[in-house]
Amino acid sequence: MRRASALFTCLALCATLLSGCGPRAQSSTIFAMDTVMELTAYGDRRCVDEAVELIHALEERLSVTAPESEIYALNKDGRGDVSGDTAALLSRALELCALTDGALDITVYPVLRAWGFTTGEYRVPEEDELAELSRLVDYTAVEIDECTVSLPRGVMLDLGAVAKGWAGDAVAALWREAGVKSGLLSLGGNIQTVGAKPDGSKWRIGIRDPFSEETLGAVEVSDMAVVTSGGYQRYFEEDGVTYCHIIDPQTGRPARSGLASVTVIGPEGVVCDGLSTAIFVLGLDAGARLWRASEGYELVLVTDGGEIYITCGIENTFTPMGPYIDSEIQVIRRG
Repeated sequence: MRRASALFTCLALCATLLSGCGPRAQSSTIFAMDTVMELTAYGDRRCVDEAVELIHALEERLSVTAPESEIYALNKDGRGDVSGDTAALLSRALELCALTDGALDITVYPVLRAWGFTTGEYRVPEEDELAELSRLVDYTAVEIDECTVSLPRGVMLDLGAVAKGWAGDAVAALWREAGVKSGLLSLGGNIQTVGAKPDGSKWRIGIRDPFSEETLGAVEVSDMAVVTSGGYQRYFEEDGVTYCHIIDPQTGRPARSGLASVTVIGPEGVVCDGLSTAIFVLGLDAGARLWRASEGYELVLVTDGGEIYITCGIENTFTPMGPYIDSEIQVIRRG
């Protein structure tokens, strides 16, 4: 078996600031939530230090494997009180589960664990085991009463599909409150921008080609999250078959929807995070239908065959790059 690197960072293009032309960049690189994170704010150093503390505090509450976390305690006991912030995230995540009709399901943890994606002990479960565990996957069974959460016996939570987006939103809010006008967060496959670049222009965020180390294109944004999910980010191989970490809740097996990567662009990192996973499970056609029925976000979809589809809201701000510079870009419209 072989594990690919779990660390994936979208490229932030043209984000440097010439010295003497504005506030100084303050940066920090940390490892949290199972990925490398890079935090850059233009202004007071304390904003970056406080952001690092906030991310670690969120990780301590939301980790599915740390015995001291609130999620670990819920999975162990089946019922308990959580902090208001955790309760708010759970409620938001359940809304996304409902919006995607269960393509995102935060109770998929028993299945993920069986495949070894949370422990690193990779294996292909037997069909009988998957069938038994899949019966425990049901986000509608989670009950929240203010800050008290109840789970049926055997049901377990995993917020990995939304935690980094939530953390990005939290840091962005912290920085805006502190007066930061320009900042960039790279949280694994999640990019979160605060304001525009220091010179007032939009950030150009690169999206990685799922088939190589190159960049397939860039999108121009300000005050937006850009979140990518793909099967190449974490996977293992056995007997010549590749198994990715994104599980289809309906089958209990790694998703095979025909998509190689999904990028969601929108104002809420937690929404982009959850939807990038869900649309990867849904596939091109169902993902496009979900987008047409929703508002507030845009998509860049790459198929297994290397075709690129974008939604019409970024038609004028997406630029193909590298091996795709001369490719035909398919535009998904609402009509």
